[in-house]
Amino acid sequence: MSEKFFIDRFSFNNSKVIDQIKESLGTFQYSIVIASNNLMNNGTIKSFLSGKHSNKQLGTYYYNVKKQMGNIKTSVEAYDVGILVYGINGISFATERSSWSVSDKELQNHSITANALKQPNKLLFHLEQSKDQTQGEEVIIATKAFMEPTSKYIYGTMYFTIREKDFRKFYSSYTSLGNDVLVMDQSGTILSSNRNEFIGNKEVELMDYAIQLEDQQMDYMDADFKGKDHLIMIEYLPTFDLYLVNLIDKKAAFGNIIDKKSIVLISILFIFLAIIIVFFASRKVTNSLSNLVKQIENTPKNDFDHYIPVTGTYETRQIGQAFNSMLDELHEYVDKLVLIQNQKRNAELAALQQQINPHFLYNTLTSIKFMVQQGGKEEATETVNAFISLLQNTLGNISETITVRQEIDNLKSYVLINQKRYGERIRVNYFIEPKCFETQIPKLILQPFIENSFFHGFNKKSGGTINVLVWEEGATLICEVLDNGDGMEVSADNKLPDTRRKQEMFSGIGVRNVDERIQLIYGEAYGVSISSKIGEGTKVRISLPVQKN
Repeated sequence: MSEKFFIDRFSFNNSKVIDQIKESLGTFQYSIVIASNNLMNNGTIKSFLSGKHSNKQLGTYYYNVKKQMGNIKTSVEAYDVGILVYGINGISFATERSSWSVSDKELQNHSITANALKQPNKLLFHLEQSKDQTQGEEVIIATKAFMEPTSKYIYGTMYFTIREKDFRKFYSSYTSLGNDVLVMDQSGTILSSNRNEFIGNKEVELMDYAIQLEDQQMDYMDADFKGKDHLIMIEYLPTFDLYLVNLIDKKAAFGNIIDKKSIVLISILFIFLAIIIVFFASRKVTNSLSNLVKQIENTPKNDFDHYIPVTGTYETRQIGQAFNSMLDELHEYVDKLVLIQNQKRNAELAALQQQINPHFLYNTLTSIKFMVQQGGKEEATETVNAFISLLQNTLGNISETITVRQEIDNLKSYVLINQKRYGERIRVNYFIEPKCFETQIPKLILQPFIENSFFHGFNKKSGGTINVLVWEEGATLICEVLDNGDGMEVSADNKLPDTRRKQEMFSGIGVRNVDERIQLIYGEAYGVSISSKIGEGTKVRISLPVQKN
């Protein structure tokens, strides 16, 4: 009942709004009528559009017509309306063509012109798509034929153009969520609406509703439109020969018609009163049970270490004993769960470390093998010394973390080994912020990326540069490895290379484990991100928390 009353009242108020919209549109239409009458009664324009003129005469006519059109246009100046006239002699003149650009030949054969000539006594409204710089913008065009009132002689056509976005200003201030306005012609085509998706659509369904409302003499009707329940109000505008449609989405407009907050509050109040009555009526019977409930409620506040006293009735004592037994089992389960989680995490870290170490050892030993085969004794000795230093600082160090200084020393040893093998076609530079040298990081965190740059980053280029940068940003340590090599394709999440297409170039084993190892130790807020462009190079960015010794 309240919904029906509200809808009736809402429709009544909306009818007043529609009257205001009709008044605004009527004022606009009246200004068009005045302008059209002035055009019709202007002898200069009639001569310009109906006679044959030499080039010299045309120049004079264009000058005079421009002055006349300037005066006539003042009646529609407030609405940003453009005026275009076209005569039977094929000559046209426009005050402006910014909103609707069309050639004289197109005007002659245009359906709008044909419609105006078929109904010379009517001011007809049409929707047209712009073709100029504002292409994609709809234009509403009002047309009327130039016709002598006595002889009925037709000597041209006049066109009044207004952008649809300017036309909708007549009613846009009266629209809201779920309350839409449409302007529709006799065929059901939407000429204007505050909803862009409706413009240009042919909605025969709305024409049927308009006929029903007129036949049944109703102010509004409740009907389905576009699969939603709407209140539909349609007014015929005889001076425009158009329909003004008001669509009200009932769900969007009236969804909150019932004051649910008040209903909930009243319901809570009744429930509260009922609980008080029941509580006092059964207090003697349930007093011990109430005390038990209070004890159980306080248990989470004491981290499950607070046992409840076993007192009261037989049923209450049984519940208390069962609850205390449950707490004992819960303590035991939590202790086991914590132990298992710690063991699982340590096992995962150990497994990841073991995956990294063989990968590193294999490639390093391969490099030394090539050095022994190709190099001299001194170079081989220098390489072995670097390898020994590398092993002492990585495999020999049982600590999970090392300092940035140690990691850079390891990198320098690793780079030396590879440069001895491949020559110095790949240069490595180090840029380390001094305060970062003693910061703790997981060991072997940078080596996999240097390795991949050496082995896979310069397959197409003859050489290049790898830069290693380490600095602090607040509480975050940033490590970057950049190369200007071949580049590669990176997965959508910028975490790892697209190994499905680049598997032969980039296995991703060490890289993937570095990312997983960081997230296992420090959490998902930290890790590895990779960006790369084919032919330009690759950047690896590692984020870690700043941790001093």
